[in-house]
Amino acid sequence: MAEDPNTWQQETKLVRGGMARSPYGEISEALYLTQSFAYESAGAADKRFSGEEPGFIYQRFGNPTTQMFEDRLALLEGAEQCRATASGMAAVHVALQGLVRAGDHIVAGRALFGSCRWILSEWMPRFGVEVTYVDATDIEAWKNAVRPNTKAFLVETPANPLLEVTAIGAVAEVAHAAGAKLVVDNVFATPIYQKPLALGADIVVYSATKHIDGQGRVLGGAILGGAELMTQSYKDILRHTGPALSPFNAWVLLKGLETLELRVSRQTQNAARIADVIGAHSKCKQVIYPGRPDHPQAAIIANQMSGGGNVVAFDLGSREAAWRFLDTLAIIDISNNLGDAKSMATHPCTTTHRSMPEAERLEIGLTEGWVRMSVGIEGAGDLTRDVERALDAA
Repeated sequence: MAEDPNTWQQETKLVRGGMARSPYGEISEALYLTQSFAYESAGAADKRFSGEEPGFIYQRFGNPTTQMFEDRLALLEGAEQCRATASGMAAVHVALQGLVRAGDHIVAGRALFGSCRWILSEWMPRFGVEVTYVDATDIEAWKNAVRPNTKAFLVETPANPLLEVTAIGAVAEVAHAAGAKLVVDNVFATPIYQKPLALGADIVVYSATKHIDGQGRVLGGAILGGAELMTQSYKDILRHTGPALSPFNAWVLLKGLETLELRVSRQTQNAARIADVIGAHSKCKQVIYPGRPDHPQAAIIANQMSGGGNVVAFDLGSREAAWRFLDTLAIIDISNNLGDAKSMATHPCTTTHRSMPEAERLEIGLTEGWVRMSVGIEGAGDLTRDVERALDAA
């Protein structure tokens, strides 16, 4: 007896959403590791290419394993359509490129991952697209930045690396009043704790490399939104420029989705504890965590997020102190990734955000004392001991 997957609980969607079994009835999703597909006749190929009949043509255009990943993530997100990409940055690039052309204008929150900032500051202007950065927490700043040629808004929330949170609904209203589309990078919140489309966003992007894989194995990305917008803005660019997700990576990410809720829940429990430990230590100048009542946007978080996530940011006052902290860690890895089952910490000024000019880093409050920590699923007692020892040495 068939059931509507949309009625399933989140945990069931993560395990069974998008399943398309072959005639062999496999339990684990099949890995279709093939570049192309055969047709019964020339006429069948003609109908497939024309779109008259559904089916797969070439791995760059689509693949059964990749489609299962796309369908499962769309079901989880509450999106009409998902398109997977080879990496999170491919998703961000395509999401923006598909909405603009020469002469258009983008407004973006100024707190962004370094590579996102590069795309906006260095890449888009080469093609005649102008960009304005704003304080993403200031709704009036978004309104004042709008021009007649504004076509897209971009915001990370929580933002990388200092976890600034933006009111998605309020920014969406400004974008739509201007005739623009709102793109939200939802990586830090994960689809478990925040649903941007339900809050008014038009497009959601993910680096599936982070929590969705969550075990340090593969790269991947995703773009999600309404079917009409996805088709109009992204079908051709994805088909012809080729940022396709490998079927093998799609299969790994499907396995990651099965345990996403369990991992993120444990990570969040650990992160909340670690944030309190760090915040209470004398060496800490400031700690920022979306689950704490002292977060600068705590009221917005309570309205649009159902959990704080697994990333903690804290200021130890200087680069020297931050490096001493990192070098003293015995369990937690020094790594620039996040969302992994393993805990890891990094110094953003010299890793993830080193390409940003110092003036731009200071503009978002990123001084050299800040550390960004992605908390994993290890024993909370072990992590606490590791963090306290490193703080003492900072």
